[in-house]
Amino acid sequence: MRRNVLNSPRLTELKKKRRRAVSYKIFISLFGFSVIFALLAYLSHLDNLNIAEIQVSGNKVVETEMIKAETKRIISGKHLWLFPKTNILYYPQGTIEDTLREKFKRIKEINMSVKNDKTLEMVLEEREGKYIWCGAKPEAEKEKCYFADESGYIFDEAPYFSGEVYFKLYGLGEPAVENPLGSYFLQANFAQLMSFKDILGDFGMKPVALYHNQNGDLEFFLTKGKSASIRPKIILKADADFQNVAENLKAALNTEPLLSKFKNKYSSLLYIDLRFGNKVVYKFQ
Repeated sequence: MRRNVLNSPRLTELKKKRRRAVSYKIFISLFGFSVIFALLAYLSHLDNLNIAEIQVSGNKVVETEMIKAETKRIISGKHLWLFPKTNILYYPQGTIEDTLREKFKRIKEINMSVKNDKTLEMVLEEREGKYIWCGAKPEAEKEKCYFADESGYIFDEAPYFSGEVYFKLYGLGEPAVENPLGSYFLQANFAQLMSFKDILGDFGMKPVALYHNQNGDLEFFLTKGKSASIRPKIILKADADFQNVAENLKAALNTEPLLSKFKNKYSSLLYIDLRFGNKVVYKFQ
């Protein structure tokens, strides 16, 4: 008897009505979503909502047209085959910044905004070459060098410079010999090393290069004396306490016999070795 009630025509018809109602709601929802989606796609193409021009400023070395061309390439095409990437509400700002920094490593900062006339304004800050990285080790022949900024970031090829125009960096470390662009030289303690370089200058020395040698030690090369055939150098450990090392060096330079020798026989100085704690080892020819 109960089975007949469950299979009664009235109950069957009620189930059909419920299914039709659910199907109708689904259809209306999908139709409404499609209409809204189509409307948004249409609105996204309106001229007033799309980037028409690109304006670049702040660049001194990287060519404006190259930046514009790469940006136009990035914002060409559509999202989901319908929504233009040029739309000012959702243009791919992060992708533009990351791509330009990767392709043009001289670019340090990019600030973007869309002006009222639908112009994408890009204000760039370029890295400045403060040092040059010239390979795994010092070479007597003409070197191929790359610019590095104040943080030791290697970003562009450098022309050949004769003499001591830029402070030079040598050593494998992180930079790859074949393509060092985009890498750092001794990133962990680079700022401390450059501070130590400045301290050497305060002591009356003129450091011209830093070499991170194959043993992991650091060698600061000094400018040669008038009659010297080789550059003297300051040797220290890469993990040294640079402040303590500087104090030991200062004490030694102000104490005889190094005080007089450094002043009168600088051209014959070979090295000053600071790898042995408070002990300062030096050698003259």
